[in-house]
Amino acid sequence: MMKKVAVILSGCGVYDGAEIYESVLTLLALEQEGASYQCMAPDIEQMHVINHLSGEEMPAQKRNVLIEAARLARGDIINLAQADPEEYDALIIPGGFGAAKNLSNFAVAGAEAIVNPDLIRFAQAIHQAGKPVGLICIAPAMTPLLFGEGALCTIGDDASTAAAIEAMGGRHQDCDSSSIVIDEQRRIVTTPAYMLAGNISEAASGINKLVSKVLQLS
Repeated sequence: MMKKVAVILSGCGVYDGAEIYESVLTLLALEQEGASYQCMAPDIEQMHVINHLSGEEMPAQKRNVLIEAARLARGDIINLAQADPEEYDALIIPGGFGAAKNLSNFAVAGAEAIVNPDLIRFAQAIHQAGKPVGLICIAPAMTPLLFGEGALCTIGDDASTAAAIEAMGGRHQDCDSSSIVIDEQRRIVTTPAYMLAGNISEAASGINKLVSKVLQLS
């Protein structure tokens, strides 16, 4: 039976939403592994809008996370608040600053961060049902907030981010972009992707391994 994976997006664009390459690589790997997927995102306003040409904030602009994420999903996307965890065999969350700005406020609050309540509801339901979860790039920073004290993850080798994860109760393991870290007990798989990757091929190496392991565990 074909496995169905929930993919939670956080907008569209590395600086204020979901990282586009990571998201597309995730969807491609799922399809190549013979799985189906459903993209979803919270129907909320982005923290802010960034000009991806200059890197500067555009304070006059407002954008919606679900509407922006629909660009990545080619319109085939649902509101996270309406998603039923029982319909899915696994969950994967690509990175991009949207994970730390829209799905959580880790980008500004660090170890004092909180997570979007719809994401908490969905991710914890998946986890409590014994289904695996994959988190990519900066998304693993939410691991201890979603899955509890002692949860193991990686964001690569950034010391300050790793320290924040451990301050929230998580355990961090350094990892290169072509590898994955697995919390076998909690069925959590993480990879650094563009936290360390120098190009799309390097990001793909770790993401492909993550997708394969998530599906193996599901």
